[in-house]
Amino acid sequence: MGEEAKLQIVDSEEEEVQESEHNNNGICSSICGPVNWFRMLSKELHWSFVFGVVIVYGISQGLGGAFSLISTEYYMKDVQKVQPSESQVYSGITSIPWIVKPLWGLLTDAVPILGYRRRPYFLFAGSLGVVSMLFLSLHKNLHIVLALLSLTAGSAAVAIADVTVDACVAQNSGSHPSLAADMQSLCALSSSIGALVGFSLSGILVHLLGPMGVYGLLSIPAGLVVLVGVLLKESPTHNFAYQQVNQNLTDAAKAMWNTLKCPEVWRPCLYMYLSFALSVDIQEGMFYWATDSKGGPHFSKESIGYISAVASIGALLGAILYQYELKECSFRDLLFWTQLLFGLSGMLDLVLVLRLNLKFGIPDYFFMVIDASVSRMVGRLKWMPLLVLSSKLCPPGIEGTFFALLMSIDNTGLLTSRWGGGLLLHVFKITRTKFHNLWLAILIRNILRITPLFVLFLVPRSDPNSSILPDEVSDSKETTETPATQNENIELVALVHNMDTR
Repeated sequence: MGEEAKLQIVDSEEEEVQESEHNNNGICSSICGPVNWFRMLSKELHWSFVFGVVIVYGISQGLGGAFSLISTEYYMKDVQKVQPSESQVYSGITSIPWIVKPLWGLLTDAVPILGYRRRPYFLFAGSLGVVSMLFLSLHKNLHIVLALLSLTAGSAAVAIADVTVDACVAQNSGSHPSLAADMQSLCALSSSIGALVGFSLSGILVHLLGPMGVYGLLSIPAGLVVLVGVLLKESPTHNFAYQQVNQNLTDAAKAMWNTLKCPEVWRPCLYMYLSFALSVDIQEGMFYWATDSKGGPHFSKESIGYISAVASIGALLGAILYQYELKECSFRDLLFWTQLLFGLSGMLDLVLVLRLNLKFGIPDYFFMVIDASVSRMVGRLKWMPLLVLSSKLCPPGIEGTFFALLMSIDNTGLLTSRWGGGLLLHVFKITRTKFHNLWLAILIRNILRITPLFVLFLVPRSDPNSSILPDEVSDSKETTETPATQNENIELVALVHNMDTR
């Protein structure tokens, strides 16, 4: 019995050692894993590409987008002193460069500059962003028209950089198909972390520097985009026939139009537009009420930034929930429930404006955090299946450009939503000082959010793993694989050479 006891003690000690080693390995792997992943991507895809993705998605769009959103809201309210309805319309105007994303995509694909297809567009986008942000920050009494032009130019700079880095991702996905998912994870991770950090600091910086001071800081992310253009590794294109550019662009437009005419394509596109357009946006009215209303919560700049930061976590949770639990659901079923929840989540705004949360003993700040988090999470759950559906609608040969076209349709819906919300605020006479009808505007907005359910029949019942495009479009892949497509930089040549065969 003594020997058996000794053996048991030795075995238990060995198990403890192994468990300790396992825990240490787990800690090391959790720390070293992301580092090794970045090293692997940098080795396989070149470090300049990884650097470009982190800068464009993480710094320019994530961090810079958060800074720009909060500073612009306070710039319109405190510096330009416009009404909520006007601010709503102006925010739509500054988003117009995102509507013409296919134009930027066609240019970077079909029009090289000095032999390069990506680097010059990064250089142009970064330079445009630096000039526009510095112009805004250095002029105190800027006319609203000039301010809008500068904000729109800054938005165009971010949009052009976004399309260009998307083209780089698509290009590398073709040459390294096994790393396609890793590249998308890198983009999403960079954007999420950048937005979280940006929203956490935005309120503090607006309080310390003012919105114009934050615009000055935004010239730094734009300058880093210039650096991406300088450092990016790209092989030049030699002997490019510039006289064919007009023909290339014309043929690409014809191909996209022929695809859009297919019922299997235009019906989901119509639903995507209506789902965004009918969900009218009255965010500026809520922002003015939350910061200026006599009976409102009077949130500080820091509080607005922190609430937005927590809301970005809600959006991240929505993406995780879709990835692990909902991605196999059929498009129509998932869109039904997410659109319904989107309308119901808007009732939280109604509870806040009617001050019912105080009657239940829930503080404004805590309730606003819940409201923003739930709204962003449901919004992301609604957005994710639409992204997957859009990718299924892209015909072979022009995937990148057609996907940009679909995104521009969604952005047109968002523009309609913003302008519709501005009209709603104007009709109900919601101003900088009058908010009595804000509850009615919220109620109408929530009802309109549910109306896309009546056109849900436009979306196919198929699951995300099945094909949606008709055979005559899907089978065109064989005809588009000409020797010209072997050039990794020319994504539209196959389309141009095979337009007549469609």
